[in-house]
Amino acid sequence: LMRNSTCHLQPSSASTVALPVIYSLLFTTGSFGNILTGWIFSKHIATKRTQNIYLMNLVIANLLVCITMPILSAYFADGYQWEYESTLCKIVIYFGTPILHTSMYVSITILCWTAVSQYATVMKYNDHTKYSPSVNENFFYKCLLKKFRQPKFAKYLCTSIWIIVLGVIVPVIIYDYAVQANEEQIDRCYHWKTEYGELTAKITFLIATAWFFLFFIEVLFSYYSLVNHLRRIQKNTCIRKKHLIYSTVKRNIFVIQLILTVCFLPYHIFKPIFYAVPVSEDCKRMNYLVEIKNFLICLAAAKSSSDPVVNVLLDKTYKKSLYNLFRKSSSQHQKHTADIEKTTPV
Repeated sequence: LMRNSTCHLQPSSASTVALPVIYSLLFTTGSFGNILTGWIFSKHIATKRTQNIYLMNLVIANLLVCITMPILSAYFADGYQWEYESTLCKIVIYFGTPILHTSMYVSITILCWTAVSQYATVMKYNDHTKYSPSVNENFFYKCLLKKFRQPKFAKYLCTSIWIIVLGVIVPVIIYDYAVQANEEQIDRCYHWKTEYGELTAKITFLIATAWFFLFFIEVLFSYYSLVNHLRRIQKNTCIRKKHLIYSTVKRNIFVIQLILTVCFLPYHIFKPIFYAVPVSEDCKRMNYLVEIKNFLICLAAAKSSSDPVVNVLLDKTYKKSLYNLFRKSSSQHQKHTADIEKTTPV
């Protein structure tokens, strides 16, 4: 890292126009969808089910991401003009950035646990002794799957991950930018040092990257194991009654894997490369790298707006409640229209 670099980042119109517009749209759709989802869960769906506990925590994480979107929109539109010590810059640094990254890694973890929970639920209804001796022999693995089906265990897991991620990310970011504040070279909020971070932040992110790939492989393994298990028992028995359950769970795990691949994988592949490229006086290259990173973060944040649609696929009860809500709203509207027509003089 070159401490005396005089390079000042100059964002292109892709950052100053496209990113604010995208974040504004994501904020609108994401806020509406997740508030509606939270309301349905609180009013119409029992949150004592394991899957609903995971999905409710995803809603909370999504809403926190949505809260940061107006802040990020303002930052990318005008942040290159803000002074580093300004209030707006401090809001981005000490609130927007920690909340965004905390919610991101909570979402990644809970998505993985949702996939494992789905897999564990299916395995509960199978004759392991006859068709899955390898699973039956692994007592620890069998007990772990059983735990993932328990709502109490799900609550402990979700509470723990919030505490762990907040306890790691928030202090690191605050310390990182406190170190930068003591350096006289930083004058603007949108600066290559704030975008690259100090050594502590880089080490933390590399650990977070390893965390992501661990869960990414776990979801992939769950999908592969389920497909193999399904293929194996199809050769030995007729599963017509259970075929729909198997297909649904297989689809759900695939959807989770797709979200992790599309929204989070590009960012976690690029960020180590971003850190590996040495910072130089080549401002043009630094601008490109920073803007690619910011667009990939935006892609990760877009996941929070897609989750309400994903909930329709993952949870049949949620889908039914949503359908009943709109059907009730439509019938009330039709009744109101009919009443107006009756009372209107000809």
